[in-house]
Amino acid sequence: MPVITLPDGSQRQFEQPVSVADVALNIGAGLAKAALAGRVDGKLVDTSFVIDHDVQLGIVTERDADGVDVIRHSTAHLLANAVQDLFPGAQVTIGPVIDDGFFYDFAYERAFTPDDLLKIEARMTEIAQSDLPVQRVVMSRDEAVAAFDKLGEKYKVQIVQELPAGEDISIYKQGDWMDLCRGPHVPSTGKLKAFKLTKVAGAYWRGDSKNEMLQRIYGTAWGNPKELKAYLHRIEEAEKRDHRKVGKKLGLFHMQDEAPGMVFWHPKGWTIYKTIEQYMRVQQNSNGYAEIRTPQVVDIDLWQRSGHADKYSSNMFTLQIEDRGYAVKPMNCPCHVQVFNQGLKSYRDLPLRLSEFGSCHRYEPSGSLHGIMRVRGFTQDDAHIFCTEQQIQPEVARFIDFLHSVYDDFGFTEVIYRLSTRPENRVGSDADWDKAEKALADALDSKNLDWEELPGEGAFYGPKIEFSLKDCIGRVWQLGTIQVDFSMPGRLDAQYVAEDGSRQIPVMLHRAILGSFERFIGILIEHYEGAFPTWLSPVQVAVLNITDNQAPYVQKLEESLKNNGFRAEADLRNEKIGFKIREHTIQKVPYLLVVGDREVETQTMAVRTRSGEDLGSISLEAFVELLTADIMRRGRIV
Repeated sequence: MPVITLPDGSQRQFEQPVSVADVALNIGAGLAKAALAGRVDGKLVDTSFVIDHDVQLGIVTERDADGVDVIRHSTAHLLANAVQDLFPGAQVTIGPVIDDGFFYDFAYERAFTPDDLLKIEARMTEIAQSDLPVQRVVMSRDEAVAAFDKLGEKYKVQIVQELPAGEDISIYKQGDWMDLCRGPHVPSTGKLKAFKLTKVAGAYWRGDSKNEMLQRIYGTAWGNPKELKAYLHRIEEAEKRDHRKVGKKLGLFHMQDEAPGMVFWHPKGWTIYKTIEQYMRVQQNSNGYAEIRTPQVVDIDLWQRSGHADKYSSNMFTLQIEDRGYAVKPMNCPCHVQVFNQGLKSYRDLPLRLSEFGSCHRYEPSGSLHGIMRVRGFTQDDAHIFCTEQQIQPEVARFIDFLHSVYDDFGFTEVIYRLSTRPENRVGSDADWDKAEKALADALDSKNLDWEELPGEGAFYGPKIEFSLKDCIGRVWQLGTIQVDFSMPGRLDAQYVAEDGSRQIPVMLHRAILGSFERFIGILIEHYEGAFPTWLSPVQVAVLNITDNQAPYVQKLEESLKNNGFRAEADLRNEKIGFKIREHTIQKVPYLLVVGDREVETQTMAVRTRSGEDLGSISLEAFVELLTADIMRRGRIV
């Protein structure tokens, strides 16, 4: 007689074993209809799963994140089913859930076309509307090998043969079609009502370039058509905002094959970069950081002692000079310890906060490079705080305040907080991990923040808080982090003199707010679609004449604005004023000053914004006051 405890604490008792679907029906017909899976003692299972003992049970629907994952997993099967219906001879390999969707890899004699995707999607709809029951069948390994071998599925045979001998194999069937899978899956194909195939790309079998090339079909799936429509709108918006397109249109940067993963900054893009750098320099100085600069190329011995050579050697650029091995700096941490080690420190010197706009280089596979979002050469707003164990929590709390202020200035107000705790493979004692995790949790709680724990996701040397933000179309970007490190200072001989005169190893807090400047600027470009807040705009004011008569006055205005510290440029081209206005609006210049004979006579200017708002004719002094106030607001929402 299983007793089932529901999420609200209520219990239901049954005289005999029951399925998850039976329990859902016992609760209510509406829930039974909506049920996609169950969560039994924390484990996701099919609705057909039979419960024969006391458990805690949650019914999973499309409203749950797990429910959406189940839908996506089942839609991947729907895709594979449709492909094999339409293209006999196509072999299926793997089809996992990914962010916002799924993919499935296929081996087929020819390339799939966009027209093929339309046909596949139509067939998927037909199978979904047939409402075929999805059934789990358990086979022995030999039975599964025989079944897939009979179907000519050599990839599935290989996958099954690599599973441990004697292990039962889970197979899911819908109609006459079947696939190897752990599950769980929706109870019937009729639950799949909102999906869209998005693209086809190449992919190597097992992700190994030595293996044969397969075809990867991507798709997205959601709990209902409304969510699918909203997602497709976000994708459309993201395409419009692609930083590579906007960056080219605005002349901010370019990339080229002679320097893969490296950025060629143009004057306007470099203006944005330097504005951010100088802003962060001022903010860090006012928050107690001392800025340093460390070498780009360092003897490989340092990276071996720090542990990076063992764990990150495949991502490091190395070179040999005069029989010595060197590495181009992939990160700043070991070099910052070297600065700390110069001169014996006292407990009175702690916390010591060292910051660097550290230029780093890491090897990223060419296929993973993506504009300025994923590069090989980048600069971090990096800093390390050397402190005592007792100072961890207050330093983290202080950092959280600092981070919020910076994000507010860039116009980001929605932050997501995640605490990643100890992984299985780690260094350090459990006592150290207990102290570090508690300090991070206490810091978050002291700020009354809602946060999520990610068990086992910490670094090998310590736990960390990750700060993610949402952009204007709802995408989440992981940016800031603060990590507690009990390991590296000791490995690199860092010490301080404690209050009792003993030598102690400091704790090292790794922290960043923006991450890499390159990626952050890419995010800004997409968030604002190039229409940056005035303080970040490479050109803040364009001064436009209507005829040559106003040229001297326009040049005088430009000079006055520049002397006041603003980024202004005069446009004296012999073009119609409408053309000039349109061109500078396309370039996203925040303010356009139009000057005709009347403005020269009254020593004023007609002010327009890039959104087309007419602010009327005002004096230079009034405009300077307006512009100053706008810049002082930075990106804060008022």
